[in-house]
Amino acid sequence: MLKIKVKIGKSSIQGIGLFADQFIPKGTTTWRYEQNLDISITKEEIEALPELSKQFVLYYSYFDKKMEYYVLPTDHLRFINHTSNKEKLNIDSTPDEDVASRDIQAGEELLCDYNKFDDTYFDRIGLNDKDLV
Repeated sequence: MLKIKVKIGKSSIQGIGLFADQFIPKGTTTWRYEQNLDISITKEEIEALPELSKQFVLYYSYFDKKMEYYVLPTDHLRFINHTSNKEKLNIDSTPDEDVASRDIQAGEELLCDYNKFDDTYFDRIGLNDKDLV
């Protein structure tokens, strides 16, 4: 569940993005997995879904190898975009928690490296992470 004020908007990286709606100091936890709020789904449960539902879940979730579940955040975190550009990166992510890796100004897009917490994502959706900035 997000621990900071955010808004969604048009991203220069990819479609819709997640933007800080407050100043966020370095080291601030910006999101934390909440078992009772974030949806955990097994591979078998996803396979049983209708095709459009399956595509939605696979696109907006991440695979937590430790729990062996796909996790679908129930809040706007699903709009956080990926970057492999270390200069643009401002969120350090794990499957359990996101933390600001530097001070983030209000209005700045929040960007993380998906490969840090789910190295299967780009193969799963058929996209190369090099296609994104």
